[in-house]
Amino acid sequence: MTQERTADRPRVDAYEKVLGRALYAADQPITGLLHAMTVPATIAKGRIEAIDATVAQKVPGVVRVFTYEDFSQIETTPAARGAYGQPGKGHQPMTSPVVRHRGEAVALVVAETLEAAIEAAEAVKVRYASEPFSARMEDELASPEAEPDRQLSSGDAQAAFAAANHRIDVEYLHPQQHHNPIELISTTAAFEDGELRIYEGTQAASAFAGGLAGMMGMDPTRLRGVSPYTGGGFGQKNGIQEQSVLVASAAALLRRPIKLVMPRGQLFHTASYRPRSRHRIRLGADEQGRLLAGLYETVQQNSRYDGFACDHGANPPRMYGYRTWQGSDRIVRVDTQTPGHQRAPHEHPSSYATECALDELAEAVGLDPVEFRLANDTQNDPITGKPFSSRHLAGCLTRGAEMFDWKRRRREPGALVADNGDLIGLGVACGSYKGSMTAAVTTLRLFASGRCEIATSGHEMGQGIRSVIAAELIEILGVDPAKLDIRIGDTGHAPQHITAGSWGTGSVAPAARSAAMKMREELSALTGAPLSEEPVHVQLARTRRLSLEVTVNTIPLGKDGQVIEQLRRGIPSTTGPEYPEFMAFSWIAHFAEVHVETSTGRVRVKRVVSVVDCGRVMNRRTAESQVRGGVVWGIGAALREAGETDPRFGGVLNNDLAEYVVPVNADIGTIDVDFIGEPDFKLNMSGVKGLGEVAMVGAAAAVVNAVYNATGRRIRHLPIRIEDLL
Repeated sequence: MTQERTADRPRVDAYEKVLGRALYAADQPITGLLHAMTVPATIAKGRIEAIDATVAQKVPGVVRVFTYEDFSQIETTPAARGAYGQPGKGHQPMTSPVVRHRGEAVALVVAETLEAAIEAAEAVKVRYASEPFSARMEDELASPEAEPDRQLSSGDAQAAFAAANHRIDVEYLHPQQHHNPIELISTTAAFEDGELRIYEGTQAASAFAGGLAGMMGMDPTRLRGVSPYTGGGFGQKNGIQEQSVLVASAAALLRRPIKLVMPRGQLFHTASYRPRSRHRIRLGADEQGRLLAGLYETVQQNSRYDGFACDHGANPPRMYGYRTWQGSDRIVRVDTQTPGHQRAPHEHPSSYATECALDELAEAVGLDPVEFRLANDTQNDPITGKPFSSRHLAGCLTRGAEMFDWKRRRREPGALVADNGDLIGLGVACGSYKGSMTAAVTTLRLFASGRCEIATSGHEMGQGIRSVIAAELIEILGVDPAKLDIRIGDTGHAPQHITAGSWGTGSVAPAARSAAMKMREELSALTGAPLSEEPVHVQLARTRRLSLEVTVNTIPLGKDGQVIEQLRRGIPSTTGPEYPEFMAFSWIAHFAEVHVETSTGRVRVKRVVSVVDCGRVMNRRTAESQVRGGVVWGIGAALREAGETDPRFGGVLNNDLAEYVVPVNADIGTIDVDFIGEPDFKLNMSGVKGLGEVAMVGAAAAVVNAVYNATGRRIRHLPIRIEDLL
């Protein structure tokens, strides 16, 4: 059965969500559920001297107040909470009297009701011995690492830069930012059917369950991680949260189910975030505008104790045909919680800095920004020399320029003026994101009644991964989506890889397709003839079998069978972007039109056009939604979002959605999306490269470049504020 490969189908779980039947982790109905609330530390660094819970324990309904003395047995080394499963230096709150950052849990209150837990948590009194600290990487006590996290080089970039006809040397600053997914981070722990089940909205159920089991000294087979839906993850939910093991341990000690939903204000201090970063870019070109040299140095904030690497320099040298390149990434340690992956973690800040710098160089050379990028297109990676599996960035630029009517742009800033007097600016920027995959274990069951069940590795975070799985089964088997049961995000059904880094679709689509093709083979062997166009369940019924089941292990390119065992143990094992014979990336071009009010300096983004090369588009509707969401994030990064850290006390001042400003409907104009739509079968049998992360990369830079074209002001920090333009 063949279907239109870029079909515009509704999400398979759309009705469940609209009707409120899609149960998220904190929605699970569990009998006898207790409620928990943490007491956050009010110092940024130091030790607990005493905890007085006398008043808290007298609140009606309180079951117990836990302190570090109750949880000292939790195993914290090697750190199980490192981002993407990477080991870190490690710190788990409430395992000792040490306080490593403001807001970390110093007590856990468990009560019969949420109201009692909150009241009691507010009544707990803690006395501290505080120590000097640094809250920002600019602070005096911050500690720069001596050695770079990463260095990439090709040729003698220093000499090429010195000899270039046109040179720029600029520095761009990117602020701290916070995720704020709609679904708050929560943990529910309950003993069911002889096992401890942990319900948590997570992107990594297997690593989560395995890490928790290790921290609690449990047999991993007796702990089950369940994430039926994740209401936005964006990298913040890809590891064990600070409260996860506390709730699980409390449930084990009390032998009762416990739920904790972390308040948003506390999450600004306990969950991961996008760290502050500084970017120095030196670019050189010849008279014709050919890029001769790129020198790129970045510095990124990190905590004292964990291993979140600085990786800003990985993508920029792959964007264009640089003749030479030299890059280094360093981290600076401060006294905060560990930062982590936030949508396009390093790719967004690095594209902001380098794509804005590229516009500055294009102006110095005297070339139109689109022409400049097209003149430096390449089909080979300048660092490794390997060809790209597919690269249609030039097509993204030319198609986007036509859709956007780029020829309207004037080189002179402020030359375009709207009827109401607003200054009009047009900007362009490009982006890329690695093409990665991971292993999957898939079990597919077909029933003679027409029902179909599939259990595979992957998590639904709102990106439409269930719809991707359904698309492959519809195409290969012609199953009825109304009779399709998709089981993901649950270690009880299949081992779960981390769903992040844009490899979700690139991993589950080939897994589902492979299982469906094996099902056709098995059914054909049963019937003794090639399958007809009749529904497959009807053909199965003729064999007088009630059901047929197949299990398939999919091993991504560049890996061997060992990756399946790693998957079962919850150890992340991804591939890409470098493969034996090529490099793989998704590519995007963004075009932005801004209007700037001359009296107030207010910036409005009137229109964005984004054209993407992401391989095969599995579902046009969900793909367009992904790109529009990424563009909105880019607009927010350019004009709105910044975590304001108080250097006196170490906390985030604007730790709620009232003051952490994100775009609203009035901030967003038209967003037009198109796709190149060329499958990349070198990468996998489904032809998918990935879309979720690349959607954001370059979007902020396009807005910033448009603001310059409107005003003539190069603002080299984010967000651009009204005072920058007055």
